[in-house]
Amino acid sequence: MNKSSKTSNRGPAINENISSNKVRVVSEKGEMIGVLSREEALSKAYDQGLDLVEVSPNANPPVCKIIDYGKYRYQLQKKQAEAKKKQKTFEVKEVKIRPGIEEHDYDVKLKSIQRFLNDGDKVKITLRFRGREMIYHKKGLEVLKKLETAVETQAKIEQLPKLEGRQMTMVVAPR
Repeated sequence: MNKSSKTSNRGPAINENISSNKVRVVSEKGEMIGVLSREEALSKAYDQGLDLVEVSPNANPPVCKIIDYGKYRYQLQKKQAEAKKKQKTFEVKEVKIRPGIEEHDYDVKLKSIQRFLNDGDKVKITLRFRGREMIYHKKGLEVLKKLETAVETQAKIEQLPKLEGRQMTMVVAPR
């Protein structure tokens, strides 16, 4: 492995790590200086107290910019942190119910679903059928429809109730 391939994994080649003998040099202000030898470009950068950074290694000749590398990396980290901060993350919470759910249990599950939606999470509602309950899948569908109408003001249905084997699932997401 040569030096330039080692540095490309961690970022752009800097100063003496630039492998090309001739480079196209751009000033700190973005002005084109021209094609110089690597030594001339390094001396120009050092005279200004800055670094020579390879910004386009695949060009012919490679393009290098005279900049303060520490400041450049700091700005890059700030941009990445800002992008990460703007990313919205959400979880998929799961609530399990049965087709013969009692009224009080239904209310408790409904409150949980509403709390999850208020927190900005998606909710997967799973209705499980056991034994002979499979013949009453219409009753299970009614329970899910009742839940759907109860949360329709604060949620949108992402996946309509769907029967998969012995369970019926529905996914709701916050509006």
